[in-house]
Amino acid sequence: MDQLFERSSIKKAYFTLAMPVVLSSAVIIIYNLVDTFFVSKTQNPDLVAGVSQGAPVFSLLIAIGDIFGVGGSSLISRLFGEKRDHEARLASGYCFYVSIIVGILMTIIMVAFQTPILHLLGATTATWQYVREYYLVIAFGAPFIVFGLTPTNILRTEGLAVQSMTASMVGTIFNIILNPIFIFPCGLGATGSALATVVSNIIGDVLMIYYLNTKSQKLTTSIHETRLSPTLQKEIYSIGIPASITNIMVMFSMALTNRYLIAYGSTSVAAMGIANKINTIIFMVMVGFAFGAQPLIGYAYGAKNQKRFNETVRFDILVVVVFGVVATLLMMLAAPLIIRLFMQDQTVISEGTIMIRWLASSTTLGGCILVFTTMFQSMGKAVPAFWLSVSRQGLIFLVCIVVLHHLFGYWGIVSAQAASDVLTLLLAVLMWQKNRPHFKKQ
Repeated sequence: MDQLFERSSIKKAYFTLAMPVVLSSAVIIIYNLVDTFFVSKTQNPDLVAGVSQGAPVFSLLIAIGDIFGVGGSSLISRLFGEKRDHEARLASGYCFYVSIIVGILMTIIMVAFQTPILHLLGATTATWQYVREYYLVIAFGAPFIVFGLTPTNILRTEGLAVQSMTASMVGTIFNIILNPIFIFPCGLGATGSALATVVSNIIGDVLMIYYLNTKSQKLTTSIHETRLSPTLQKEIYSIGIPASITNIMVMFSMALTNRYLIAYGSTSVAAMGIANKINTIIFMVMVGFAFGAQPLIGYAYGAKNQKRFNETVRFDILVVVVFGVVATLLMMLAAPLIIRLFMQDQTVISEGTIMIRWLASSTTLGGCILVFTTMFQSMGKAVPAFWLSVSRQGLIFLVCIVVLHHLFGYWGIVSAQAASDVLTLLLAVLMWQKNRPHFKKQ
């Protein structure tokens, strides 16, 4: 582990840690596209719109899981860099069990308040049945979804990125197999899509627990090793909550966009649901690079190695920008062909093509924002991490969609994310200038 984090070249260490995470992200892309692809094959715009309206709930649970996955891995990486291995081990045990408890609480809350939440998601008379079916299955699967983010992230702090990737891939393979079976032969529709998601998460969780118990030397799954000091618990939440808010803001932006678009009909919501999934292809790969580099950045920061820290951050941004630009150009050109793979409705194809191109136009900027956000998380800088987390698809996005919709109507909704990305990147650069670390290796 020390060889990789301290002595390997930046390029070698970066890709050793990042590529398995990128592949895991590619798996998540496939995971999301499989859901959308098979639901779209029903050729029922109301069903597609209903699943799209229910999708933010899954994002919410991922967000809750990030509190312990991202917050825990950020702390553990820094502790490893400071050679405080025992405290890092306790942090892994703490995150492991608290995430399970929180997942159970989420199931209780989501079931108890399902009706107001469905209204908040924008469910209409036409889509209510489909949204509710999807929602309830995801709600009962909440403990498995929330928990899964913990081992996924903390395995990488010990350099076990390949094992984390493998567990994600196995879960996704089962999702690909189960999705069409549940939706078509079983006739479960939206319920089948959600059920395939939950079952595949359970399978991935089991495999990650196996890797923690058999491959890890410094992490733990023991309930007897969870007594973490209040100070270190606070560090987990100070980073984990802003990371969580990032995904909550994804849910917020999706729900807000759907509420604005529903006035233009279910086909517009369905088109945006597909366009968002397609745009995820670019963004999730950049998520893989950013989060793959996070343990390396956290370790260098904890070790107070400024040269290695700066080189890692610069290389991370370079990789994200190069990939983002190339991928964006390809998505712009292929947009109409891709939409046709999902639905043959000409209105959906036309609107979806426009939406993909607007979303893809600023995805590279979103990737750079993500690098800054994960860097602040790795440094334990909760305040800038928080503001970036609530801005891109939260506060700044809210202002953009309200103002642009008022000025330009439908086109304002479609362009709101691009405008938000430009403004949020400016904020990120200003925060970097203020929080740039200056230290010497001890």
